[in-house]
Amino acid sequence: MKPGARTENRTGAGGATPLAVIFDLDGVLVDSTDVMRRAFSVAYAEAVGPGPAPFAEYNRHLGRYFPDIMRIMGLPPAMEEPFVRESYRLAHLVPLFPGVPALLAALRDRGLKLAVATGKSGPRARSLLDQLGVLGVFDEVLGSDEVAHPKPAPDIVLRALELLGVAAGDAIMVGDAVTDIASARGAGVRAVAALWGECDEAELLAARPDDVLRAPGELLDFFPAFAR
Repeated sequence: MKPGARTENRTGAGGATPLAVIFDLDGVLVDSTDVMRRAFSVAYAEAVGPGPAPFAEYNRHLGRYFPDIMRIMGLPPAMEEPFVRESYRLAHLVPLFPGVPALLAALRDRGLKLAVATGKSGPRARSLLDQLGVLGVFDEVLGSDEVAHPKPAPDIVLRALELLGVAAGDAIMVGDAVTDIASARGAGVRAVAALWGECDEAELLAARPDDVLRAPGELLDFFPAFAR
């Protein structure tokens, strides 16, 4: 499949309709870029000092666990505490993307098992989803602090499959970062790129996801009996 192309027959392994969907959180379900930018700027000022915070570089590593990003960027681990503090304080400003509530409701109506596998910590992810009123929609919500090796390793996707009781060939993973594609592929799960957030589209397409979506509702195309 050419990068960026949409497959016509969106089905799981062996032609079977998928039984489960595993979502990344930031940039897929929630529009958190502005809050992350603000939290990162405060954390940088407190832990590093004055000057522009390198958020653009940080944004390139989204999908990874925050401590891993600090290590990659050569920034102090002390940034994590103020970043998490500010993220909690500003969480009420994080919305679900338009179309996501309807998508989640439709998937639940169709009997799909749903999980979140995020670069955030598990407690912070569950707190945010609870605040947004959708925590109960998901069968499982996993954070990077709850597996041995966070994305791009496959651990978090494999753990989600185990908890859901679903085989890799019966699930899809929807993410907006190269780390999501790599994690899904390592777990043997169909990797679907979400392009409705502030992702690096060219970089994401270069990772050659199995499918590409430009709006949340397009995910229903994987379920032909219920397609719009």
